[in-house]
Amino acid sequence: MFRPMRRFKQQLSREDCLELLQREKRGVLSLIGDEGYPYGVPLDFWYNPQDGCLYFHCAPEGHKIDAMDRCDKVSFCVCSQGEPIEGDWALKFQSVIVFGRLSRVEDPQNVRQALTALAEKFTDDQAYIQKEIQTYAHRVQCLVLRPEQITGKQIRES
Repeated sequence: MFRPMRRFKQQLSREDCLELLQREKRGVLSLIGDEGYPYGVPLDFWYNPQDGCLYFHCAPEGHKIDAMDRCDKVSFCVCSQGEPIEGDWALKFQSVIVFGRLSRVEDPQNVRQALTALAEKFTDDQAYIQKEIQTYAHRVQCLVLRPEQITGKQIRES
């Protein structure tokens, strides 16, 4: 169903892909938007190693939700910050693309877990995190991406 990577020598191992998903904070979620136009939106995310899913938060209505309701098939792309190549202008970096199905998280306990873990990627201030969740969790839609394929590659700019 999914294409093999054309430049297979640059392909990352599954472990490297998962490490990048655990380390990075943001990526671009791509959906089929209005009138069939692609809709890519940058989002913060949390990768849960226990269930292998990615979690996002957003408003309970809007373009992203409408697109998901029409077609739950999405892709999510994450890139590392990159490292300079000594003596060169170019960077080497890694990217991962996750293909899968996007849906709402309905269980309040799972929503709270995802929101807490996502916030912990940005701060370790537990008092702040709990106050934010207490104040806003009821107004937030939490989404889960269940991967069907994860691929990554090492890229050297040139």
